[in-house]
Amino acid sequence: MYQEIINLTKQFTLTSPLNRVEDLNNMRIYDPPLIAVADANDPLFVQLKNDDIVGNDHKSPFEWQREAKSVIAYFLPYTEKVRVTNRGDTMPSMEWLYGRFEGEEFNKALSQYLVNELTKKGMKVVSPFLDPSFKINNRKSNWSERHVAFIAGLGTFSLSKSLITAKGAAGRLGSVIVDTELSVTNRPYTHLEEYCIFCELCIDRCPPEAITSESKDHLICADFIDNKIRPKYKPRYGCGKCQTAVPCESKIPVNVK
Repeated sequence: MYQEIINLTKQFTLTSPLNRVEDLNNMRIYDPPLIAVADANDPLFVQLKNDDIVGNDHKSPFEWQREAKSVIAYFLPYTEKVRVTNRGDTMPSMEWLYGRFEGEEFNKALSQYLVNELTKKGMKVVSPFLDPSFKINNRKSNWSERHVAFIAGLGTFSLSKSLITAKGAAGRLGSVIVDTELSVTNRPYTHLEEYCIFCELCIDRCPPEAITSESKDHLICADFIDNKIRPKYKPRYGCGKCQTAVPCESKIPVNVK
């Protein structure tokens, strides 16, 4: 079933018109996603309710679906075209803005596609991101795709708080919960930031200086996007400077120090 899910997501990514931008010479937004599977009973899901991780509002897989057995997480890596054009030092590229805005519409469509296709196979499937009870309060959601992906084995966090996967940090995440016991993929790391080499290049890349050697201020980041980017490029928005022109843009970096 794992390979079948890989095939389904690859085919949808490569053929869906939602993954193309006609205004930009039919540019493809994403390459085929990475897929990983977590056990719904993994104790790390309980830890996400800690205030110093996500918070008490974060729902466990069982709070989304009582019969939950497995969580399928995926990472959609941006194509080279999207990434390369955003390596400049000033405002985000138009390719990146389309990737963030139209790309998120594709992400929703992929999630719904998985719900539909796995339901046809007799599974009960929930996409938390598409569920009416999904919410974000104080910049924290009740289902953190980054933390879910970490638990599933897709990657670890960076200094910029992006998730570094085998295809890098430049991309988007999603997940669905199923009532079927699937083979759990390996989590090849033990530490939260194991793949980050702390080169601190993302600090210099951040336009509003939201990233320091100690942490990232999400409020400063959000304020920059809401008040500098959105008004200029509405309805599109985004930045992604900390995910491009850095060693973790498209791979797990080697130590460059």
